[in-house]
Amino acid sequence: MAARSFASFVAGGLMIVGSVLPAYAQDAAAAAPAAPANALEVELNALAPSQKGCMMTFVALNKLAAPVSKISFELAFFNDRNAVDKITVLDFRDLPEGKKRVRQFDMPNMKCEAVTRIIINDTPVCDGPAAGACMKGLVTRSQISVPFEG
Repeated sequence: MAARSFASFVAGGLMIVGSVLPAYAQDAAAAAPAAPANALEVELNALAPSQKGCMMTFVALNKLAAPVSKISFELAFFNDRNAVDKITVLDFRDLPEGKKRVRQFDMPNMKCEAVTRIIINDTPVCDGPAAGACMKGLVTRSQISVPFEG
């Protein structure tokens, strides 16, 4: 008799959990901010130690109203003391309209574990869209624990 009551209790609990999880998943998806339609999305996807220093992987998606024939980003790298450790310009080459592109950069003499935050300061080169559109439409995110800001 006790085993039957316990089984009924467990089954009831599973039904409650099963009915709550889909609602929670919908709330979580609704809470994630969507990038604007006219955006230039740049994601920090990975940092991995390399023979030279640190291999950085980015994923970019051009949702601007025009293709970008050439773009570069000026990035500032922060260390564990929240001080700027290095500023450099990375050439992302072209970003066709509506297409994702993966770009990798091997940063010499940089230890991945020392990077605590990365900020895009500027887009010194942005050929194709209207003037200022690359920085104005910039949306950044990070798939790793290192914050990536624009």
